[in-house]
Amino acid sequence: MTEPQLKRRRLSNENGHTLGSPRDAERVTPSSLSHPISPPTKKAKTERKILSSPFRLTSIRDLSDADNVGAVSLNDLVGDPLISELWDFNYLHDIDFLMGHLDEDTRALTRIHIVHGFWKREDSNRLMLQEHAGQHQNVTLHTACMPEMFGTHHSKMLVLFRHDDTVQVIIHTANMIAKDWTNMTNGAWISPVLPKLQSLPQEAGADGVVGSGSRFKFDLLSYLRAYNTIRNVCGSLVKDLAKYDFAAVRGALVASVPGKHDAEQASEVTRWGWQALKQTLKTVPAQTEGSEIVVQISSIATLGANDTWLQRTLFDSLSTSRPPRQQGSATRPHFKIIFPAPDEIRRSLDGYASGGSIHTKIQSAAQTKQLQYLRPLLHHWANDSCKGISTAASTSSDSARVSGRKRAAPHIKTYIRYGAKSIDWALLTSANISKQAWGEATNKAGEVRIASWEIGVMVWPELLTGEPKATMVGTFKTDKPSREEHGDGDEDSPVVGLRIPYDLPLQKYGDAEVPWVATMEYTEPDWMGRVWPGY
Repeated sequence: MTEPQLKRRRLSNENGHTLGSPRDAERVTPSSLSHPISPPTKKAKTERKILSSPFRLTSIRDLSDADNVGAVSLNDLVGDPLISELWDFNYLHDIDFLMGHLDEDTRALTRIHIVHGFWKREDSNRLMLQEHAGQHQNVTLHTACMPEMFGTHHSKMLVLFRHDDTVQVIIHTANMIAKDWTNMTNGAWISPVLPKLQSLPQEAGADGVVGSGSRFKFDLLSYLRAYNTIRNVCGSLVKDLAKYDFAAVRGALVASVPGKHDAEQASEVTRWGWQALKQTLKTVPAQTEGSEIVVQISSIATLGANDTWLQRTLFDSLSTSRPPRQQGSATRPHFKIIFPAPDEIRRSLDGYASGGSIHTKIQSAAQTKQLQYLRPLLHHWANDSCKGISTAASTSSDSARVSGRKRAAPHIKTYIRYGAKSIDWALLTSANISKQAWGEATNKAGEVRIASWEIGVMVWPELLTGEPKATMVGTFKTDKPSREEHGDGDEDSPVVGLRIPYDLPLQKYGDAEVPWVATMEYTEPDWMGRVWPGY
């Protein structure tokens, strides 16, 4: 009995263009932390190329439609009836929740692969996955190789194969559970819909430039092959993805693979963790003066009693850039960290329940010392603390700088370099501030030790447009910048938008403020009247 012809559902953005199409890859968007909005000059008559944000926010159930413009739901991403096979890489999985967002007529026919990191046989998460997977004949579980004791399988990625011989890769920040797709702020990078190659694929080499589709494919396949170190986990996925054309992709894969990695590997080998950051950023141009790097995360691990690793390993890697054409050395960027305080969790849409996904600790003596060097860097998520201090990074009070997400607690992770007038680059990733995610400093044996699986995508304006004079500017409550917004390029240069998940200007922590700590008890009721017992 032949299957009936399936009708493909079109996913459209606010402009009516198909989500994930090659045209969508051309319309990527960023933004600047300190960029004013200027009116067009009278002589500017040429049609300016305006591209939408390469990163999308996920929709928030309890916010208005105006705050969800351009946002995507899980149903938007996986509800296409043409999906024949789905690979779900994540930390937490709710199989029934995922299945409920597939097309109801075809979900039982879709081959589902769940990749997780719960390797202990008695782990309750593993046992629950096995129980739920057993209720669906089309679900297969795969356990990732976890060589490091304190590592997690933290990557968040979907790979979707369709009946029309296309594939799509989605790298995002949400666990595959209802909580993360309801009232938590998350984000997604959605690849174009990629066609099958016309001829059999050659053995892929790292001959493509960083950010190109060929290099993205090489690095993604390298990442997936790393799962097969001990046993075959992703062998079939690697074999199948190799048959597809990634030419339309514009983005650099920045991922982490657990294990010990040689610090002196050749440039054509895929690097992991902070080494991947450095390798990528060596090819990315950056403004030499007035730069800030804003690190917005949902977890800060134990980093040590002093800031050596933070400054010399992570921040030094993030400070890397392509050498400027002009003479002179570039100034090291200033760093800011966005992390919510208890009052922001208390007032979030889900109240204290949001805080169960947001982690740091300040109880021990070493953690108290860590807070001392982190405090000057810490900034609020919602930027409406009565004790906070507005920074000078952005003096504009224009309403266009309101993201509409301050009450939707952050699970998204973004790393953005803001120049004096425009954005230099942006990274959307699963990786928080931790040695487990980015890797330890190089040891005496010349190795970098990484504990966790992570994955992200970095973009920059020249990459997305093919034009060196292109600029990237922040967008708020929309994915596409207005024609009046521009960076430091000339009036004919392309402008790319970047959807910013937080409000600007940023608000620095006050001298007595501390970050949210999920393990601590909070007796002041949240807006729903509940208290938090800690754990």
